[in-house]
Amino acid sequence: MFLTISTTGTSERPATDLGFLLHKHPDKAQTFSTSHGTAHVFYPEASAERCTAALLLEVDPVALVRRGKGKGRGGAPDSALAQYVNDRPYAASSLLAVALSSVFKSALRGVCTALPGRAEAPMPLRVEVPALPARGGAELVHKLFGPLGWTSVEVEPVALDEKFPQWGDSRYVQLVLEGELRLADALRQLYVLLPVLDDAKHYWVAPDEVDKLLRAGEGWLAEHPEQKLITSRYLSRRWGLTRQAMERLELVRLAETDDLEVEAVDNAVDETTDTEDKPVPLAEQRRDAILEALRGAGASRVLDLGCGQGQLVQALLKDVRFTEIVGVDVSVRALTIAGRRLKLDRMGERQAARVTLLQGSLTYTDKRLAGYDAAVLSEVIEHLDLPRLPALEYAVFGSARPQTVIVTTPNVEYNVRWEKLPAGHVRHGDHRFEWTRAQFRAWAGGVAERDGYGVEFVAVGPDDPEVGPPTQMAVFSRNDKTENQTETETEKEAKAA
Repeated sequence: MFLTISTTGTSERPATDLGFLLHKHPDKAQTFSTSHGTAHVFYPEASAERCTAALLLEVDPVALVRRGKGKGRGGAPDSALAQYVNDRPYAASSLLAVALSSVFKSALRGVCTALPGRAEAPMPLRVEVPALPARGGAELVHKLFGPLGWTSVEVEPVALDEKFPQWGDSRYVQLVLEGELRLADALRQLYVLLPVLDDAKHYWVAPDEVDKLLRAGEGWLAEHPEQKLITSRYLSRRWGLTRQAMERLELVRLAETDDLEVEAVDNAVDETTDTEDKPVPLAEQRRDAILEALRGAGASRVLDLGCGQGQLVQALLKDVRFTEIVGVDVSVRALTIAGRRLKLDRMGERQAARVTLLQGSLTYTDKRLAGYDAAVLSEVIEHLDLPRLPALEYAVFGSARPQTVIVTTPNVEYNVRWEKLPAGHVRHGDHRFEWTRAQFRAWAGGVAERDGYGVEFVAVGPDDPEVGPPTQMAVFSRNDKTENQTETETEKEAKAA
């Protein structure tokens, strides 16, 4: 895929100043590695009167499939239907936008120490994109670029086949923009609007995409008549992120109208005087209780057994005392979501070395889980059929045998306090059982006695004097003297079974 940026000049203000603004020398052809291929920057022409910089992106289709797992992440349908043969290497898309932001990073920010005045001033520009997918046709291209200060927006539809004009036009257009703009503004517009016109992204759209959009849209997006469409498409129609971006853009618009800073407009909440007591979600209280117990046990290498979507793993990563964190779940889908939540593909090398996600069943012994300081079973045991519970007990307490095991489970007695929970119903449709405090203590005491652990019980959430807390937690601590025994009672029972 390919685009060019051209400008004109005079002997006093030569066009080759474009090289300073882009931080790329006109006399050199430069190459840059990207996550999906190789970007080339070169100058087909460079004189005082006219200078053109070209960005050519060679996409590696194999790398694209491997990184996107062949599923068209972010809604790229072409990659999903035809993994290796599609328009991604040829048509301007989010791939080119990412390369643009990477190769011309300083220019995108409007930074040029050599010619600071030139970077801040409008200059004659001509931008050409030979192949641009436009879902919405030429009319949408005009709607998007027309209000942005370009004096000319030329859009030429590309025929499906020139030999068969009766087939009509394809969804691709040739785009030529001309006008006097700051180079940084032109680059930011292209960065946002190329994937918007394609209506697809080659990567997962995470919450930080909102910040990227607002940075690139500074000075033009808040007042754009197609703001909602741009925001929705750029964020891959993730409605929660779109709503968040629209709210922040409205603050920007109001601030600009009154010539104020955004912080001066968004001042309805004074954090220093806010006295409203906001209830802490039970899930957060549960994680805090688990973290406190792990710190109290001095654990540094922790297993999160049945990690689900990675909420606890994420909390553990924020504390540097936990040097090794392993999340285990039988669900591949849950592990995939956990990987996205943790942003493993963008995590720094040192941080990534602390976390591992493994697929595995908790009812089978697994040598990979031996030797850790602590294991957490948070809201896990109630999802097992009761006949399968002894297998989990042996896999965790008899085989893996961490120094500390933390188990949390709902307290069924507290269910009468949930206004919206019908009588006789469990809290989640997948719960096979929910125990009273006496039942949980009896089970935990039996496990501790059979496997050589001591156990303490902790109330999580408001401890109602009649029905107890909503969540009950047991903290098992291994009695080291039992480690010299050749066979635990649980092992004997498992062999007999």
